[in-house]
Amino acid sequence: MELPFTLMPQHLLGALSDEDAPTPIAAATWYTARENGDGLTYTFPKGALADARYLTADTLLEGEHLVVFALHLQEGADGPTFTLSYGLLTECAARLRVPLEAVNQNRWRYEREGAWLKPLCGGQRVDLHKVDRMRLTVLRKGPRPARFCLTPIVAVTEEPPKLQAPLLPKGKLLDELGQSTLHAWPTKTRNEEELIARLHAQRDAAPTHALPEGFSKWGGWLGKRFTATGFFRTHYDHKRWWLVDPDGYAFWSSGLDCVRFGIDTAYEGLETALTWLPDAAGPYAQAHHTRGEGKAFDYLKANFIRAFGAEAAYENWSAITLGLLRQFGFNTIANWSDWRIARDAQVPYVRPLDDRMLDVPTVYRDFPDVFHPDFEQAKAAFAEQLRETRDDPAFIGYFLMNEPNWGFAQETPAAGMLFNTPQCYTRQALSIFLRGRYGDEERLSEAWETGTTFAELAEGKWDTPLTERAQADLADFSAIMAERYFSGLSEVCRKVDPNHLNLGIRYYTIPPAWALKGMRSFDVFSMNCYRTRVPAEEMAQISTMLNMPIMIGEWHFGALDVGLPASGIGHVPTQADRGKAYRFYLEDAAAKPWCVGVHYFTLYDQSALGRFDGENYNIGFLDTCNRPYAPLAEAARLSHERLYQVAAGDVPPYTDAPEYLPLLFM
Repeated sequence: MELPFTLMPQHLLGALSDEDAPTPIAAATWYTARENGDGLTYTFPKGALADARYLTADTLLEGEHLVVFALHLQEGADGPTFTLSYGLLTECAARLRVPLEAVNQNRWRYEREGAWLKPLCGGQRVDLHKVDRMRLTVLRKGPRPARFCLTPIVAVTEEPPKLQAPLLPKGKLLDELGQSTLHAWPTKTRNEEELIARLHAQRDAAPTHALPEGFSKWGGWLGKRFTATGFFRTHYDHKRWWLVDPDGYAFWSSGLDCVRFGIDTAYEGLETALTWLPDAAGPYAQAHHTRGEGKAFDYLKANFIRAFGAEAAYENWSAITLGLLRQFGFNTIANWSDWRIARDAQVPYVRPLDDRMLDVPTVYRDFPDVFHPDFEQAKAAFAEQLRETRDDPAFIGYFLMNEPNWGFAQETPAAGMLFNTPQCYTRQALSIFLRGRYGDEERLSEAWETGTTFAELAEGKWDTPLTERAQADLADFSAIMAERYFSGLSEVCRKVDPNHLNLGIRYYTIPPAWALKGMRSFDVFSMNCYRTRVPAEEMAQISTMLNMPIMIGEWHFGALDVGLPASGIGHVPTQADRGKAYRFYLEDAAAKPWCVGVHYFTLYDQSALGRFDGENYNIGFLDTCNRPYAPLAEAARLSHERLYQVAAGDVPPYTDAPEYLPLLFM
């Protein structure tokens, strides 16, 4: 089929309806989705997309709340399906620019472009020579029908131009304080005077705040003491796991992620959506940022500059924030934070290590070539990140990495490597591993049900579908890759820093069995868990298998009642329900004998215009004008005051769970 060509929808899926009405975008059609799964179907000759590089269309979403869409490419009616999901910013035109090389599954996320938010790859690998159908569906939406217009989707060979100065049917999207102009809510900051008065009052009150009664100076529990070592460590007292603070007191880590001076608004291509954007060379210079090629402005910093001036903004933010953390009852400054303010104030903290410092090629997504001859030297350089905090008693420990992208794939790293990396040292090791397992190529080919050689496994293009036995072998080799990766990093990190805890890799969910085998080198198993509560049965099994405690690195709940387009991963009706959800999750976790801490994501809401990838969630303890969400803050203090009694089993955990709503996130 000659390119470019236009794909026209054949059918409406579910309850989707279309309408013959004028659209703000030329050649577009209005659609209304009432349920998740509503959408459009397309069919075309098999292989029609084989020589195309992009799919593109223009679109606009009405309303106040995020909608997440999914584009599905499938090989026949029953064949494998690739999915690319994305969100749309409301009341702002967007251009879809879907790179078709994504079907190779070697990337998890593509860059946000204007109002086209967080494009994520999922599903299965597909062969474009076999793809003959496509669906565009609503994956997640808010409680109201989702009305959007869309032009025909076009398959092209050249990269489409980015959309500049997009249409804004309702005008600017952010006010001068960084708040949404599309929403109204009771706690919205009315003007600059109100903002400045609040910040000055917070600064004056900061020294008066203290941790709950019965806490040690580190935030440990004065009611239970073990041997002191001068550093944080783990301890099992025959009833439950604890962390132990430097003075020997039992410690359970309740932390806040992203305790840092900033809420970036990524505005690349959206300059016209901003009510106010000051000169980058003026007094608000420090509020301007770049991430890669993308421009961002920080309204939180700008608001502090308004109140205290550019020179004193950071100092006052630090004092206010440390005071608020004490007021809320937190005893840990958690991941992604400005850990230096914690070190200076001797507040317990954790650090994320930067896996970009591991300077070796990758074989699949962000999984490194662990058999590369430079891996040993790269590991040693990676561990040097720890040298500056190795003697700090306030430092709890470090995460080796966060939510590795290879963990989001349906296929194992070894399988992904086979399809995406024609030449690497780890493929050579795979070939040697399979030779050891099967002995000769005849037995290998019989097991894999396809003719193959050890040489083909070691090097070259691979496009042969994998049988169940082949996938099982690749899972076994992936376990070897993971063990070499995790234990290798753990060993060198302990050489540089023998004093602090290795807190694991913050896997995005419960890891598969092949990945867990490599995690015995950690001191604490960590994962991010956005459920209504921690999964008790699975976590208990992992703790027993690895003989170590468990820490939750991220969790949160949001609502749609305070001017943000999306709730976040956890979704409840109101701010009061966020407080209930916080208490239920934290106290339930504290009552589990294998859990030693949960770290809430995050201190601040995200920008209503979206951060670097487009996330725009109500997940903070504070908004962009530094106003605390009172129901959440009060709930946190109440739970923290009884935290250790719950952990010790002296009082039952909080049980008044809120209503949990359908998920709304990207």
